[in-house]
Amino acid sequence: MALPLKITVLAAFLLLGACRSDPISFHTLVPAQPGSGRSGSEIAIEGITVPPQVDRAQIVIRQGNSGLAILETEWWGATLADELRTALVDQLSSTSGQQKLSVRVDVQRFDSIPGQYGLIDVKWRLRPLGAADSALLTCRSVLQTPSGPSIDELVTAQQNNVKRLAAQITQAASGSRGCPPAS
Repeated sequence: MALPLKITVLAAFLLLGACRSDPISFHTLVPAQPGSGRSGSEIAIEGITVPPQVDRAQIVIRQGNSGLAILETEWWGATLADELRTALVDQLSSTSGQQKLSVRVDVQRFDSIPGQYGLIDVKWRLRPLGAADSALLTCRSVLQTPSGPSIDELVTAQQNNVKRLAAQITQAASGSRGCPPAS
């Protein structure tokens, strides 16, 4: 009677071991080095929108010309909109704000293609806090950074895109009378 029990217990452990899934890796758009925060302006995030296809905790990559793949073991630390908000707050932080501004960010595309590039296509609106819509500055930034084949390299490319977006917003906030040139 002991032998069948041992075989049953061993079989149960083997089955449980076979059901084990790969561990989940978490990633963030906030780089390890904090943002510079040198704008001289205090820029509040008024709102952020991202396409619903990519606004999830799992990282979404493009496959081919028309496919998307949701990576079940590669996750953002939060939804993509929340990750983007946190990263922009980090990059736009300022210790001594002379002019108080707000920015609204509308992501049109957030493409991640391992081995090729990370791309962010963003419309953004900058205005003094409390000002009428006539004081709006509306710009568009299309930022693309080459990426290696790994998800870590792809996330680093997207971190670079967010850093460049923050730099463009900061440049516009620092008194230039128009949208920064595309870089």
